[in-house]
Amino acid sequence: MNSFVIAVDQSTSATKALLFSQNGTLINNVNIPHCQYYPNEGWVEHDPLEIYYNTVKAITEVISINKGKDCRYTLALTNQRETVVVWNRNTGKPVCNAVVWQCLRGKNICDDLRAKGYSEMVRQKSGLLIDPYFSGSGVKWILDHIAGAREAAQQGELCMGTIDSWLIFNLTGGKVHATDFTNASRTLLFNIHTLDWDDDLLNMLTIPRSMMAKLLPCDSVFGYTTVENLFNEPITIAGVLGDSHGALAGQMCFEGGLGKATYGTGSSVMVNIGEKATDAPAGLVTSIGFAALDKVFYAYEGNIHCTGATIAWLKNELNLINDPGEIEGIATSVKDNGGVYFIPAFAGLAAPYWHPEVKAQISGLTLGSTKAHVCRAALESIAFQVTDLITAMTKTAGINLKEIRVDGGPTKNQFLMRFQADLLRVPIVRSEVEDACAYGAFLMNGFALKKWTRFEQAATHCNIKQVYMPSENAPENDKYYSEWSSAVNHLISCK
Repeated sequence: MNSFVIAVDQSTSATKALLFSQNGTLINNVNIPHCQYYPNEGWVEHDPLEIYYNTVKAITEVISINKGKDCRYTLALTNQRETVVVWNRNTGKPVCNAVVWQCLRGKNICDDLRAKGYSEMVRQKSGLLIDPYFSGSGVKWILDHIAGAREAAQQGELCMGTIDSWLIFNLTGGKVHATDFTNASRTLLFNIHTLDWDDDLLNMLTIPRSMMAKLLPCDSVFGYTTVENLFNEPITIAGVLGDSHGALAGQMCFEGGLGKATYGTGSSVMVNIGEKATDAPAGLVTSIGFAALDKVFYAYEGNIHCTGATIAWLKNELNLINDPGEIEGIATSVKDNGGVYFIPAFAGLAAPYWHPEVKAQISGLTLGSTKAHVCRAALESIAFQVTDLITAMTKTAGINLKEIRVDGGPTKNQFLMRFQADLLRVPIVRSEVEDACAYGAFLMNGFALKKWTRFEQAATHCNIKQVYMPSENAPENDKYYSEWSSAVNHLISCK
């Protein structure tokens, strides 16, 4: 009987199911997008039920390739992280749409907490900054504004959770309300030192402890599911972690000093700092990197709200491109950006600036500017933002990175990767694992089920696909980065 691992990658824009063989070969994948809702300025929502139905559909379709064959399956999960759902534990129904990590509705709550002097306590306990990017303010907003929600929560009737725990709850028919350490570390409610929900943080945000999920390491067995009777016998759910953490593991960053950059709807730059949590440089955060094989690794991380989302905006709203794959050819049709700089603060500026009130801007336009200049500026903005984060990590914290391991759809854009190498002056390494988040979940599944008992055993499964070295144009590109930084600082000063 052949055995397979189904890795679900539930992202901001879609739900993907990937079918891996036991040796890590990708056999099949299915991608199902879901709707984005923008009910008010700065608000972003998802329909949790749509996400669950899409998850079931994606799993059903991805295993159809084995129809009629005698196969054994297990299920692993990685997910968009700070997006949060509140639901009734008895009915299983959400009390409202999910509050997405890009949503700014919690801004006033966060402003009030900072004004009351909570910032240092939050940093010391959670490793995070007080910002609507993280889940806690979204939960408080729901309890404060959805009719009957706070009363139901106080009576123990409501659950809260990131998307992983929402899916696990539904997949297990409501039997399991659990999350892993990585997702928990992004909620603003988790103490990264005690590895438990923190009463001071819960009280700060007036969230009852009864709402919280059971906490488990990434390489745990989380429960069992028939996936709405798709399988005759329940299969094991094993291996769960947030998407950026999945990429850290999937890129084999199993020791301190190794880092990765994930280019997706937004982007995450994360560096493994070892088994001791230390204060992150200004503008960055400390999170759980991953927890496996009885070890907990910590990581510095910086997050960018809009990278791939910027390209999608050019396509969907401005109609400058028909497909994201077109942008490289258009961008390279001009020799430089023509003085055009794109600051994609569609959901405010995240790390290392943390100015949620700043709006997006395209500066430097003249009558000679073309759509090619705008497209090039959009791509360059992705590399500039990643450079901001890595510079903060390396110069302030004294981390010496020899290379950056990259993953995500935009890494197929050779112009972007070469430009990134020039700005950082280090090799950009793209592995053959294109879906590093899902591959990290696959690895955690293997650790959970004792397929591997050492990190070195798992690391043998990854090979380098392409390396981008800094070019002789690197010093010239420093000028563009300096001008980008000036444009960002000017925009912040004018807010």
